[in-house]
Amino acid sequence: MRSAVFVGTVVRRGEEILLVRQASGHPLQGQWTVPWGCVEDGESPLEAAVRETREESGVLVKVEGLLGIQELPEPQDGCIALVYLCSHISGTPVPCDRETDDARYYSLQALEELNEPLEPWSNWLIRRVFARKIRVTYPDPTSPLRPSGAFL
Repeated sequence: MRSAVFVGTVVRRGEEILLVRQASGHPLQGQWTVPWGCVEDGESPLEAAVRETREESGVLVKVEGLLGIQELPEPQDGCIALVYLCSHISGTPVPCDRETDDARYYSLQALEELNEPLEPWSNWLIRRVFARKIRVTYPDPTSPLRPSGAFL
């Protein structure tokens, strides 16, 4: 596979985090994940993060900061994912594209009671967020180069 940039979002609404369930035919079918996808040509990673979240869940979000960068394993070997912390702005979680078949907010307690598969990396990530074991790099509006995308 050629190199590509993916984005993932951890969307918080109060003490809940948004998850989507991957639909039949998707490599992660039946598993709950954070919203994610590939940056399209001519699109910034921030735009992609907002778009992917809206497409997969029907929720409009605001990017709050950068959680980190993850190198991806096969079959996306050589690709990276930028992972953003986002806040809920509007919308009710519903699957809006063919990639997902459900979307919901989960509290930590509801997550503990989930009887469906949770994709391991998403599980690890959201548990770190719930435990507040994360470091967020916030945008720097003083950057002369695209200040909304400057996380320095």
